[in-house]
Amino acid sequence: MHIRRVSFDHPDAVKLNDQVQAEYGVRYGDDGDATPMDAANFEPPNGLYLIAYDELGTPVASGGWRVQDENGEGNQDGDAELKRMYVVEAMRGRGLARRVLAALEEDARAAGRTRMVLETGAKQPEAVALYTSSGYEPCEKFGYYRHHELSLCYAKAL
Repeated sequence: MHIRRVSFDHPDAVKLNDQVQAEYGVRYGDDGDATPMDAANFEPPNGLYLIAYDELGTPVASGGWRVQDENGEGNQDGDAELKRMYVVEAMRGRGLARRVLAALEEDARAAGRTRMVLETGAKQPEAVALYTSSGYEPCEKFGYYRHHELSLCYAKAL
């Protein structure tokens, strides 16, 4: 597996984002994550977007982080927000998400961020298991879905 930095609007990123949005739609019965995002949010030094490719060059996993400072939505100065963590179904259970997560945490730490935060949902038990087993702890809700009953927020000091 090869992990590469790409732009959030790269064709492979768009393809994986469409897949994760479709999965959210199935799990939650809606159109997916409506959180406002822009490709510029993931440009270094204020963010990073990664895609993992298999040995044939097929995109199989993704994830990114973006700067979030105090903003009235519950974020704190120094936050790095994790977004669009996803592994295609056929490649799950192989540690890809854990590798992408570690690379994102390392990059955010190097960029001076002090806390990685994320928002997931109650209908994503695999995500909750990944994050809690990686040292993330429940935190005060933040972000677009902070008032939604199925929203779960986690944080980890970097």
